[in-house]
Amino acid sequence: MTDPHRRSVVIVGGGTAGWMAAAAFARFLPRGTHIALVESEAIGTVGVGEATIPQLRLFNASLGIDEDAFLRATQGTFKLGIQFDGWSSAGGSYIHAFGTIGRGWGLVPFHHYWLRHLQEGGTSSLWDYSASAQAAAKGRFARDPGRPELPSGTAWAFHFDAGLYAAFLRRHAEAAGVVRHEGQVCMVERGDDGDIASVTLDDGRIVAGDFFVDCSGFRGLLIEEALHAGYDDWSAYLPCDRALAVPCETTRPLTPFTRATAREAGWQWRIPLQHRTGNGLVYSSEFLSDDRAAELLLAGLDGKPLADPRPLRFVTGKRRRVWVSNCVALGLAAGFMEPLESTSIHLIQSGIARLLDYWPGDRIDETDVADFNRRTDAEWLAIRDFLVLHYYANGRAEPFWQARRAAAIPETVAERIALFRANGRIGSHPDSLFTGVGWLQVMIGQGIAPAGYHALADVLPAAELANFLSLSARHAAHVADKMPTHEAFIAAHCAAPSFSEKVA
Repeated sequence: MTDPHRRSVVIVGGGTAGWMAAAAFARFLPRGTHIALVESEAIGTVGVGEATIPQLRLFNASLGIDEDAFLRATQGTFKLGIQFDGWSSAGGSYIHAFGTIGRGWGLVPFHHYWLRHLQEGGTSSLWDYSASAQAAAKGRFARDPGRPELPSGTAWAFHFDAGLYAAFLRRHAEAAGVVRHEGQVCMVERGDDGDIASVTLDDGRIVAGDFFVDCSGFRGLLIEEALHAGYDDWSAYLPCDRALAVPCETTRPLTPFTRATAREAGWQWRIPLQHRTGNGLVYSSEFLSDDRAAELLLAGLDGKPLADPRPLRFVTGKRRRVWVSNCVALGLAAGFMEPLESTSIHLIQSGIARLLDYWPGDRIDETDVADFNRRTDAEWLAIRDFLVLHYYANGRAEPFWQARRAAAIPETVAERIALFRANGRIGSHPDSLFTGVGWLQVMIGQGIAPAGYHALADVLPAAELANFLSLSARHAAHVADKMPTHEAFIAAHCAAPSFSEKVA
């Protein structure tokens, strides 16, 4: 491996991970780099990653993809957050809304003024001050109806058909010169230095490369079977080990948010697309049988099912090393965390960005590899901690949920909860994907109440505090009220032909 430009890159596996990598490499790697992707139509994809977080907008924009064209091609809709039903109690509900909540004053974050308001007898909701939450509740959407001098505070992501997204990116990548090989990998050849040298397909063709990207799914054909990266099992903290997925007929109006509903031993997702609704149930096989899970899932649909529930088994965790030798794993080959906060596609995106940041030249430096793996570990662990918070801070009575409250949690999670319970401080971590606003909404939404608040929030006189909060709430409501309905915005900007026909 002495070529200073890494002229040949082989991606093993297609799907969302493979084609995201192929499209990004075609855009950002040096001109003349040969990029090949090996996939087999006979091997299905998991395809549950239909909900995203706002960072995907940056990925698409970096490839020069028009947002409306992308949504039209993928039957996509917009997403202002995730609504959590039944987590704090059987009838409770809150939203993890994207964007900001209020605006800080001086050195003090906004929520401390709101906490002071509550302790002085106020009754407003935290989400009264979130334009995204207000718009989601009213079924409205617009890209950004604010003014430069007074930002709206909104942010958005997408729901889309993951299979259609992979096909969309495939067209984009092949137009940029990526070469696709149809076939299944039946052999992996390693050189004397331990690097992967080539893969052999089931028809005898050999695809050689300087650098390999494993997008082969749970199997980890390269990273695990060939390079023995190891796997860190996190099921002690996140014990759900099975899922069922089923599409159903779309129902109107199209909600601009994902819904995650707690069930007796897990949770159910609902993802509205233009042409159908994606649904699934994530559950623990220790507490729920497969038959009961299917019964719960189908009973919770709000439209006619379009297929039989498709099973998925997994162990939450990640490869101990995501980069080994001349191979980096992306997507399910790197690890799996349930889609509770829609992080699956983001982890592909961040893995690609990190790989480009550490892209090797004439040789692979083990110091770079170690730092890449360290940063990857930190990001995955921070997301794991955020998901653990949802399970730990629950208010349900079923045995599964009682067990989650009683289970040991990572010290990092316990410390953040204790810090928040004391005086509303959230803490931060440089590798954390989710900001303090995200942690704030889940902790408040699931009943973690601080005993106090930032002492500097008392600087505002009572009348000024009331006016400050009133202005913040009125701004959020005004932004939401200016928006058209979610369906009207889609119809005007990015409707797929089938959606336009239904609207007409």
